[in-house]
Amino acid sequence: MSSLLIFAIIFMTLALAFYTIGVFGEKKKGILLKWHCIIFWFGFIFDTTGTTIMSKIAAQPLSLNLHSITGGIALLLMAFHALWASAILYKGSEKSKKVFHKFSIVVWLI
Repeated sequence: MSSLLIFAIIFMTLALAFYTIGVFGEKKKGILLKWHCIIFWFGFIFDTTGTTIMSKIAAQPLSLNLHSITGGIALLLMAFHALWASAILYKGSEKSKKVFHKFSIVVWLI
């Protein structure tokens, strides 16, 4: 097994772990907190890193197939999710902080 593949697996596993902790931590608390947002950003960074490494392994960084399309959509959703969480925390809307977990679960499932 190549070292690049090992690193890709590690980063993708870290992405899943961080995102799972963030999403379900937020759901358990019932409100979006700053640490959830930080965890979302780490999940996104790890996923992007793992995806970048995998594209280097495949040696086809821009190939259009089902796997790359769904992966790209997932990365965009994660980025949007982390940005939206950041915006909600910046604005400070208590209502938005309490209902954000509904969107978080959908993004996590995708």
